[in-house]
Amino acid sequence: MANVVLENVYKTYPGKVTAVRDVNLEIHDQEFMVLVGPSGCGKSTTLRMIAGLEEISGGSIYIDGRKINDVPPKDRDIAMVFQNYALYPHMSVHQNMAFGLKLRKYPKPEIATRVDEAAEILGIQDYLQRKPKALSGGQRQRVAVGRAIVRKPKAFLFDEPLSNLDAKMRVQMRMEISKLHNRLAATMIYVTHDQVEAMTMGDRIVVMKDGIIQQVAPPMEIYRRPANRFVAGFIGSPSMNFFEGRLDSRDGGLFFQEEHFALQLPAAAATRLASRAGQPIVFGIRPEDLSDSAAPDSEDPILQARLEVKEPMGAEVFLYLNTGKTPFIARVDGHKPYAIGEEVPLRVNLEKSHFFDSESGEVLT
Repeated sequence: MANVVLENVYKTYPGKVTAVRDVNLEIHDQEFMVLVGPSGCGKSTTLRMIAGLEEISGGSIYIDGRKINDVPPKDRDIAMVFQNYALYPHMSVHQNMAFGLKLRKYPKPEIATRVDEAAEILGIQDYLQRKPKALSGGQRQRVAVGRAIVRKPKAFLFDEPLSNLDAKMRVQMRMEISKLHNRLAATMIYVTHDQVEAMTMGDRIVVMKDGIIQQVAPPMEIYRRPANRFVAGFIGSPSMNFFEGRLDSRDGGLFFQEEHFALQLPAAAATRLASRAGQPIVFGIRPEDLSDSAAPDSEDPILQARLEVKEPMGAEVFLYLNTGKTPFIARVDGHKPYAIGEEVPLRVNLEKSHFFDSESGEVLT
């Protein structure tokens, strides 16, 4: 396996449309790196440049220390798994998996051994003589992954491979690909627009927007310490709540003041943000950090809001509320029978709050 390095990589299309700009990234040997972001953010373009399916407009890409800017895709020693499986319909599963090795003129015994090994890893031994049309979506995706495994490449590239599967199969295949990574100790680069896939699969996550990397970090670091408002809102389900207001210094404390409520900041946050007093600011809080449970010893402030919609999820319920100005979501235990239109008191865990610059969106530290 190998590491993959991108240095100052750009991709500009005719008409001066820049899809990827100044990407600097190192994927370590045996790492599972996930590129995530909304449609059109440049993640698939970045992956395709690594694969050699897109020419780069500027910068350099290295695989295992070798510059590959001008190296044809077939000579980069990578294997790619696509969203649409890209299986040959007239070939059997065995033939699909063996095809790339046949083109490279591997001996027949070695091809058979590699295909059998990959089929055993993926649990598709019983399907080797079937045609793709006789397989389910999940089985077809296993075959596509198997075709990549037999190559024993330096890096595996996945371009939204689970997008065509139903919800239950997506969960199962997420687990299968993660187990495969652990078993093969392989370098894997995985593109998705689904932040749940990113959080559950990646060793590290690259969050992209408008062709620019916003943050690179392990999943929980991104979740707990987002670099900016975009990352905070994109990672997490339901997403983080944002309230626009200003900081007011009064009564010996520092308060976040929205049109309909005020919250006094904890001492540490007040010290950190003292220089921002009197300025507009964005306050962020995740739905699970709003609680409707009684806590006699808690000093958390209370936020009153009107319930507009509720979504029972079983053990918990999502409450869609409004302060009078700002809609937001609370994720609470599903034990209280709230009525639509009711005023709900919520404790705000300000120790887990986030503050962002109102113009740049950057986190304030």
